[in-house]
Amino acid sequence: MDPNPSHNTGKTTGLDPQSHCMEITAMEVHRVAAPPARTMAQKLGSRLKETFFPDDPLRQFKGQPTRKRWILAAQYVFPILQWGPNYSLKLFKSDVVSGLTIASLAIPQGISYAKLANLPPIVGLYSSFVPPLVYAILGSSRDLAVGPVSIASLIMGSMLRQEVSPTKDQLLFLQLALSSTFFAGLFQASLGLLRLGFIIDFLSKATLIGFMAGAAIIVSLQQLKSLLGIAHFTKQMGLVPVLSSVFHQTNEWSWQTILMGVCFLVLLLVARHVSMRRPKLFWVSAGAPLVSVILSTLLIFAFKAQRHGISVIGKLPEGLNPPSWNMLHFHGSHLGLVMKTGLITGIISLTEGIAVGRTFAALKNYQVDGNKEMIAIGLMNIVGSSTSCYVTTGAFSRSAVNHNAGAKTAVSNVVMSVTVMVALLFLMPLFQYTPNVVLGAIIVTAVIGLIDIPAAYAIWKIDRFDFVVMLCAFLGVIFISVQDGLAIAVGISLLKILMQITRPKTVILGNIPGTDIYRNLHHYEEAMRVPGFLILSVEAPINFANATYLNERILRWIEDHEMEEDVKKRSSLRFVILDLSAVSAIDTSGVSLLKDLRKAMEKKGIELVLVNPLGEVMEKLKRADEGQDLLRPDNLYLTVGEAVACLSSSIKAQSTSHV
Repeated sequence: MDPNPSHNTGKTTGLDPQSHCMEITAMEVHRVAAPPARTMAQKLGSRLKETFFPDDPLRQFKGQPTRKRWILAAQYVFPILQWGPNYSLKLFKSDVVSGLTIASLAIPQGISYAKLANLPPIVGLYSSFVPPLVYAILGSSRDLAVGPVSIASLIMGSMLRQEVSPTKDQLLFLQLALSSTFFAGLFQASLGLLRLGFIIDFLSKATLIGFMAGAAIIVSLQQLKSLLGIAHFTKQMGLVPVLSSVFHQTNEWSWQTILMGVCFLVLLLVARHVSMRRPKLFWVSAGAPLVSVILSTLLIFAFKAQRHGISVIGKLPEGLNPPSWNMLHFHGSHLGLVMKTGLITGIISLTEGIAVGRTFAALKNYQVDGNKEMIAIGLMNIVGSSTSCYVTTGAFSRSAVNHNAGAKTAVSNVVMSVTVMVALLFLMPLFQYTPNVVLGAIIVTAVIGLIDIPAAYAIWKIDRFDFVVMLCAFLGVIFISVQDGLAIAVGISLLKILMQITRPKTVILGNIPGTDIYRNLHHYEEAMRVPGFLILSVEAPINFANATYLNERILRWIEDHEMEEDVKKRSSLRFVILDLSAVSAIDTSGVSLLKDLRKAMEKKGIELVLVNPLGEVMEKLKRADEGQDLLRPDNLYLTVGEAVACLSSSIKAQSTSHV
């Protein structure tokens, strides 16, 4: 049934207000059409498709022969099959250069990050060997350089250390770390397979900036143990406990360690600054960590500095990754801790990896499939947990070096992996005298880039509430703990969303003189009220969470408007127009709200007029409007301008007929 039949014709019949509207005004009044009828199954299918398959991954299979479909399916699962057949020697040369470059960064960083996670240093190198090979087959990013990262290492080490000592129970601690990696990978791959990647979007940009900055400071403070040569250091992560431990252990400070630490920290920071100022000199910052490790190791060996209070990492076992599937814990008293650690490190590492991949994909104008990346990173960690690796993802620092070094494909990860393999097989004895202080300096230099002050200032200028969220994440990480700081920031972000849902914005519209355009009275100074009309715009979906608020707010608008008219002795309020153009959805509570408003207004002699209800809203109102009260032809319009013009002309026509 047409909800607005008289809008289709210009014929006049008696004193029909629609007919008078067409006679008196030159403006054409358009019919508000109901959406096409769809079955429940069609609606559900459409909603599920937009929720889980917004990228429509099956569109490439349409109209293709069976053989082509199998090829496309294989390329979808294994992206290496897509670019592999066209791989050339020219591309390989570029990938070899970038792969060797990131390997020079990955080896010292791998050792450093493993120590940050309270794991044996060799585990960091294991984690730079197997996972990159898996990612090269399954990953869709050309620039992502895979390996351990500082934040995930810090979180894993701090969470597991709450229940298990990494020094007293080294084997159990390693087993829990590998088990956490398995659960992290399982969670990541599940998000990709179930198309639930939108879950990680709850970590907003403001949250991540504050979290990363706070974590960078905590990571740097933890390196004071190595940089100052302190043997007895606090196990807590907060700012106050760490500084308290540092200044209560001044008798353990080693001037030799401090001197070496300051020298190499300055060297690394200068190298980083040079590469930032001149991107073509990317190899300076990329090679500086390995050069620092080599120089410091030679100095320790030549001067026997380990005898003068400078601690070294000690002997590292030679050989490739030993299998570790039998070390995974799927039961016992620590299962809850392992799953919780895996969940948090999985979310953080997944968010970082996908963000880094998309950043560099945008620079080179190609697409990165978020769900493919989740599956690739997840399977990479599942395989890694069975080969003595802990949680890995795409690191920004290594990926930036990989990009600047001219990487063309994921083969650069393979080259890096092969280089690490050679180091595992033949070069481990050379790291025996590497001092811990240099590893601490490498970590500090790497995490400094996570403190993004320009981004924080931009957030302050754009959205003060987002800045508060960022500040809460930052302060929470520094003063409480890494995971609690993240939880607080996410909680505040969710509160912001709830506030927007439960307290939707409603504004009064006024007419811009000389036009049929209606805009916010408080935004456009030239906009003017229309006598006899109260025009309101609701700028959010109407549902059970905000129906009561909207009812109270709209009735208060009416009371305020009537009081103003009494004071200014204007004409009485005749119509309340609700512009529903921004209302994308409505539920039964919202429909009841409109019915209740209509009844309340009828008692005051005011008519409720609806403008431009969208498809879903129109459909539900039509179903609920059995008595044709809400969707009568004379109170349903396509635009505010048409509604005001038509209703004004109806008022004039009625006045003329009475005269």
